[in-house]
Amino acid sequence: MIKKLILLSVLGCMTQFSFAQKKTPVYLDDSKPVEQRIEDALSRMTLEEKINIIHAQSKFSSHGVPRLGIPELWTADGPHGVRSEVLWDEWDQAGWTNDSIIAYPALTALSATWNRNMSSIYGKSLGEEARYRGKDVILGPGVNIYRTPLNGRNFEYMGEDPFLTSQMVVPYIKGVQANGVATSVKHFALNNQETFRHSSNVILDDRALYEIYLPPFKAAVQEGDSWTIMGAYDLYKGQHASHNQYLLNDILKGEWGYKGVVVSDWGAVLDTDQAIHNGLDLEFGTWTNGLSKGTSNAYENYYLAKPYLDLIKSGKVGTKELDDKVRRVLGLAYKTSMNKNKPFGSIASEEHIAAAKQIASEGIVLLQNQKATLPINLSKTKKIAVIGENAIKMMTVGGGSSSLKVKYETLPLDGIKERFGKQTEVVYARGYVGDVGGDYNGVKSGQNLKETRSSAELIAEAVKLAKESDFVVFVGGLNKSDHQDAEGMDRESYGLPYDQDKLISELSKANKNLAVVLVSGNAVAMPWIKEVPSVLQSWYLGSESGHAIAAVLAGDANPSGKLPFSFPVKLEDNSAHALGEYPGNKAELAAGKGKDLKDPINITYNEGIFVGYRWHDTKNIKPLFSFGHGLSYTTFEYGKVKADKSELTANDKITFTVNVKNTGKMNGAEVVQLYISDLKSSLPRPLKELKGFDKVYLKAGESKDVSITIDKSALSFFDPAKHDWVAEPGDFEALIGSSSSDIRTKIKFTLK
Repeated sequence: MIKKLILLSVLGCMTQFSFAQKKTPVYLDDSKPVEQRIEDALSRMTLEEKINIIHAQSKFSSHGVPRLGIPELWTADGPHGVRSEVLWDEWDQAGWTNDSIIAYPALTALSATWNRNMSSIYGKSLGEEARYRGKDVILGPGVNIYRTPLNGRNFEYMGEDPFLTSQMVVPYIKGVQANGVATSVKHFALNNQETFRHSSNVILDDRALYEIYLPPFKAAVQEGDSWTIMGAYDLYKGQHASHNQYLLNDILKGEWGYKGVVVSDWGAVLDTDQAIHNGLDLEFGTWTNGLSKGTSNAYENYYLAKPYLDLIKSGKVGTKELDDKVRRVLGLAYKTSMNKNKPFGSIASEEHIAAAKQIASEGIVLLQNQKATLPINLSKTKKIAVIGENAIKMMTVGGGSSSLKVKYETLPLDGIKERFGKQTEVVYARGYVGDVGGDYNGVKSGQNLKETRSSAELIAEAVKLAKESDFVVFVGGLNKSDHQDAEGMDRESYGLPYDQDKLISELSKANKNLAVVLVSGNAVAMPWIKEVPSVLQSWYLGSESGHAIAAVLAGDANPSGKLPFSFPVKLEDNSAHALGEYPGNKAELAAGKGKDLKDPINITYNEGIFVGYRWHDTKNIKPLFSFGHGLSYTTFEYGKVKADKSELTANDKITFTVNVKNTGKMNGAEVVQLYISDLKSSLPRPLKELKGFDKVYLKAGESKDVSITIDKSALSFFDPAKHDWVAEPGDFEALIGSSSSDIRTKIKFTLK
């Protein structure tokens, strides 16, 4: 017995020794190249395990491989802050007490900063909060081009210009991914309206596709290295975008060489065969009502789940496409959930709060400021009247999937009281009733904005208060309720809702010291613009909204934002409404098409490349406010632009330099914008196109040289006949100015 125990002990020691000497599997060995680790992991996985990791297991997570120690992947909305936790199989809130975050300004506000550094800070801050919350993929940012001001989701995007959007999205991606959190740039592609978003077949020429709608995605892939791309809902060439041969295989993975993961939007997958063969890698959100199909686990019946497995087992399809999908998903895991070097992250830190305020302050655009009405002169102001529902309504909730549960939101009224209340009296009147709800997408704001007084009573109260005050701040615009700035539905008209136009006109008669602060993610009509001295475009500014608005009103922050899209005078001045089809083909609309996924409606982009300012400038249509427009509390003087050479060769670069001087009495920042005009082209081109910009900070009286360098690509257009980018030799003009309609200096040069 003793001998037996000794023998067992020796064997045990030998076993321990053998385990100690056993090498780490290649797929878990950090010292090995990732490609080798992926192939090793792939070789160890069963067919069922491969299928498991290419589709969801819950609302926002996908399977790992527990047997091999490969963890789950966890995703989260959204582009402006990390969405609160929901239940495993339902959209209802999970009821956690530790999932409140900082809301950052919506992406229209970020783009309005025209500041790449702000984009980097934004991405870094958001990535840190996502990492702290244990998220592997953040579902954003959005880079779809602003085609119509009626698109309910424009507030989540970066404007009408592909160059500006491309420049602003890359630092965001790098900032987020530095935290070991993937971005999912969306919605690829042509998701330019919410009406019929599931059942619209977009028709446009290749030139418009490549020049206007694809560049931000290409920059996200080739310059930002976004680890995932999210497919869109709409159809293109008759196939849904989330499994689209031309978009995903031919362009994204073919022409651009994308090695990352294509993720479906929630509810965007509709066909197993197309999902297998047309470029989709990871299926999320199918049957987004939770458990369905009469089974105990709907996730196993997703298009890339059991139906795919059955096809393989029956021999009807092979595993080549499956292995490619798995390789990509494993590559994502090694960068995120299996990345041992990812930082811990932080949430609602002082740095995040400061970042949110700085981005918000820089994004606010001073549209109009007659007689220097702003900043508010406190020496002449004993009483400030704040009027408008948007001064007291939370805007971090609502709008769809970007609805957030925040640590706090400083409302405009509170921010104004905090900043001005110690020096002057601040009073408030509602003025109008818009949306009194407080429950959006499962997030409860906790507000009760119910109002029993009539519209006439509210206007009378507001006008009386305006007459009694020295200065009036009207805070209105849109909100994130249905048919305004909201996912899933477009706006129903270009004008302001809730009879605000009448109220603003009445206020302008009551007090000439009036500033209108518009909260929106879209352009709006302004029939009262000649009656109002000052207008601020403030966007959805997140947790620090009230502080940022108050800082600009007081002059603590000198506004430096510039519009990322044009404000047309009327809807018909927008090219999509003048030439294109919106919300779809009229005859098909009349016939009721688009109501069923199997009966999509066609939407033809007849305007082609002439989107936004490209249309206004070329057709000499004066907008209400131009692309790139934004005033300051100081003034800037531009010198004469100089070029370092007069001729540009195909493989060379040319640098344009202009001196900019702050000629006012306040420190400020100016965005120097470079547009290129092709003086003679074989194909029609816009009058000018943005090809460079730089934001320069100048003290009062200070001047600096600003240099912007371009190469041949800035002169190129996409030739659909050649299916290639072409830069034709000849004369060009570089135009430098403060907006697309405010060109200060220009110079000719030649491409040899």
